[in-house]
Amino acid sequence: MAQHAGYSRWCYNWGLSLWNATYIDGYKPNVRKLREVFTNHTKPLYPWMKNLSSRVYQYAFRNLGEAFKRFFQGLGKHPKFKKKGRSDSFTIDNCGKPIELNGWCHKLPLIGIVKTYEPIEATTQKITISRHAGDWYLSCSYEFTPASTPKTTEVVGVDLGVKNLATISTEVVFEGAKSYKKFENKLSNLQYLNRNKKIGSTNWKKAQLKIAKVHIKVANIRKDVLHKLTTYLAKNHSIVSIEDLNVRGMLANHKLAKSIADQGFYEFRRQLEYKCEWYGSNLVVVDRFFPSSKTCSNCGHVQDMPLNVRTFDCPECGISIDRDLNASLNLRDAVGLTVNACGRSAADSSD
Repeated sequence: MAQHAGYSRWCYNWGLSLWNATYIDGYKPNVRKLREVFTNHTKPLYPWMKNLSSRVYQYAFRNLGEAFKRFFQGLGKHPKFKKKGRSDSFTIDNCGKPIELNGWCHKLPLIGIVKTYEPIEATTQKITISRHAGDWYLSCSYEFTPASTPKTTEVVGVDLGVKNLATISTEVVFEGAKSYKKFENKLSNLQYLNRNKKIGSTNWKKAQLKIAKVHIKVANIRKDVLHKLTTYLAKNHSIVSIEDLNVRGMLANHKLAKSIADQGFYEFRRQLEYKCEWYGSNLVVVDRFFPSSKTCSNCGHVQDMPLNVRTFDCPECGISIDRDLNASLNLRDAVGLTVNACGRSAADSSD
């Protein structure tokens, strides 16, 4: 698999170099011409390529073409050369035939038998294998049929925070993983021990691998907590109301940036969007300027709420409630306001 990843990287860099050279000379290169030149003139010069799958270099050129397409459309930056050991990956298929994944052991085209840590049941046309922190991961696309699940609650509001990841209007509180905070000292120690090692040496590579394994563990713990939370919300609630957070602006606060990034607010919304479609739920995103934390959920009184004040004490009705729970109740009640506003706008336009 490392050889195939190197083959894909070599072809991608070769194609990018030739693309840049021909463009400077005034020609208009494309993926088809690059593939023809490589197949007829370059590939015969390297005998070691005959022992690897020919589908690898074809997908490498396709990826290069997609990268330039995104660049010309203004969706990405100019493609860069790939570096060994950074995002190693390759794509293979079965020459038009489907690939059956069944159980723990799978037969891949030309690669042979590989064993996965979890059973996979899927039929796919192509497979991408990538390496992260020394481990190999298999990813594929397959047909998925969404199924609506029975709901226990009609409308629920979800308030995201730094102290707790999510506070739900049903008084359920999900604590954040805070995985980076747990492993911050370990990462600091590993990086300190790596400070005097010569870049590119064997000991430097070993230290880099240890650091990468800790980083991937931090990310996996965070993703696990987010997946459990978003699945619970999408499966058991008909309407999920969240706030449109300005995550980029929140990260500008250097005192809270580390804690905010450790919670994964953007990933939470991304997962919730597609899971609501899977399980037959509706996601309502409330405007970011809606004063959910400053408004009393009982009487509607609005007052200033500094971040260090964790309890909402209303001087009008006398209610005392947790700050995050109060915000989640306001987000839940805002669903009706949003629906009514949309209904009035439709009626006004029809009139």
